[in-house]
Amino acid sequence: MTAPAPRIDIVHPTDLTDTDLALWNDLRTTAATASAANPFMSAEFSQAVGRVRSDTRVAVLRRRGKPVGYFPYQRGRWGCGRAVGLGVSDCQGAVLPPGLHLDPHHLMRACSLNAWEFNHLESGQDLFLPYATAQFASPVVDLTGGFTAYEDHLRAHARGFWKAARSQERRMTRNLGPLRFVFDDPDPAALRALIAWKSAHYRRTGRRDPFSQPWIARLVDLLSATAAPDCTGTLSVLYAADRPVAAHFGLRSRTVLSCWFPSYDLAVATYSPGRVLYLRMIEAAAGAGIDLVDFGRGEAAYKNSFKTGDLLVHEGALRTAGPGAALHWLRREPMRAAHRLVRDHPALKSAAVRTLRTVGTIRAR
Repeated sequence: MTAPAPRIDIVHPTDLTDTDLALWNDLRTTAATASAANPFMSAEFSQAVGRVRSDTRVAVLRRRGKPVGYFPYQRGRWGCGRAVGLGVSDCQGAVLPPGLHLDPHHLMRACSLNAWEFNHLESGQDLFLPYATAQFASPVVDLTGGFTAYEDHLRAHARGFWKAARSQERRMTRNLGPLRFVFDDPDPAALRALIAWKSAHYRRTGRRDPFSQPWIARLVDLLSATAAPDCTGTLSVLYAADRPVAAHFGLRSRTVLSCWFPSYDLAVATYSPGRVLYLRMIEAAAGAGIDLVDFGRGEAAYKNSFKTGDLLVHEGALRTAGPGAALHWLRREPMRAAHRLVRDHPALKSAAVRTLRTVGTIRAR
């Protein structure tokens, strides 16, 4: 006999009870996915987004009056929904117990959604995977064997990269002064320096600066002060003679460190400070009990050099019938198809990169 559909209540993330928060994170801890403890899927991340975006909601699934699962989302006009933090979140989906059977269209109706869009849906989200239209590698570093085992991996699979990073580390020390690394730096000045470097990089490369969007800037500030077992904002800083030269702000849980915003001082770019920062950060993460460092979706040569493997994330949208869903398709799918065309053709991709750099040069004048 098929179990009846769960009752679904819609609440704001800040209205979740202590019982909800504990169950949510327990469900993630026991999930059968490689990134089960990814902090972007924590209750605390959805709560933080809810504090900076009024359109954030959580569908609470209940059986016999007790919560059994959660679906965080953002609801825009015409019932167009998005994954929580879409644009900056690196892991998305619902938080459900194993074996729970749910009609995704029933869920959409309960949330008053005509569509739900995702671009970092984790593998294992069987409720939404049938609606994925593309998948992407998310490079990761497996630290279950500790940092020594990871260094052995680099020597075997990226020896030139590893040797160059260690050489740059020594050269920085000779020319810039003693190096100091802080894994969890509370200094707000270091975070401001990182944001300034990252914003300048976005402008220089012709890309939109996410920190120009007030809600993202507020979200980073809020998460920098968040320290929960399943979601802690972590600022890692590399200093040379007490001057910050590279930094990274990300989120970590007990066992997963999710990379988010890395950058460095352009004045010392010839020393490749980002490489040195990442090596120190991965070593510190291993020492702190982190099992997995997730670089997130996106092509970059340094990710391929550091990684030990890949997870898969998915892009797509679940749509219902009706004018709202059709409007969402018209707004999103032609653009998504154009992006896929550029990604899949090296010549078009190179031309797009050159165009962005030209735009960045014009902006800098």
